[in-house]
Amino acid sequence: MIGSLHGMVETVDASAMLIEVGGVGYEVRMPAADLSRVHGGMETKVYTYLNVSQDAITLYGFLEPAAKRTFLQLLKVSGIGPKVALSLLSTLNPTQLAKAIADNDATALAKAPGLGKKGAQKIILELKGSIDLEALEETGSAVTTARPEDKGALQVVEGLMSLGWREQDAEHAVQVACEANGIATPIADDDVPRVLRLALASLDRGR
Repeated sequence: MIGSLHGMVETVDASAMLIEVGGVGYEVRMPAADLSRVHGGMETKVYTYLNVSQDAITLYGFLEPAAKRTFLQLLKVSGIGPKVALSLLSTLNPTQLAKAIADNDATALAKAPGLGKKGAQKIILELKGSIDLEALEETGSAVTTARPEDKGALQVVEGLMSLGWREQDAEHAVQVACEANGIATPIADDDVPRVLRLALASLDRGR
């Protein structure tokens, strides 16, 4: 079992990153929010889960241990596979997901593509009381404090969200725009309008 990888990010796309470890490139499928935090050329550690099925061997990864733990708990729910679990963590972060389960908020869970209302209700039924919301909130606070703030990127993401785009899609579009056009991060104030135009164009092409 591959429990974690520590290496250099080669490429990032809408669903996965390629990370090189010891001369071997591993394709890792990750939540959208995690993909928005990595870019080619950076060194990172990712906590992984290897899924082996009849027709594929797939590696799933997360930047935080709490997200991996939540992913594994979701897999314990009957009828929930890795793709749906990843979709959930691309729609809600671990703390939001735990809160939705604690609050019996099936509507919030059902926003994840591929899940549906019945699947959301099943998750609540089987996982309520088993996810430690307080521990997740403490972990989330520590991560937020340690993460360097990119005010320029935040401005662009907020601008895209005001135009109706989801936060995860906006964050990923900003990251792709910067990578593809050699724009340094944190994004300088002068580059904000340019990144906004490039990210918007990228999102429009993906409609």
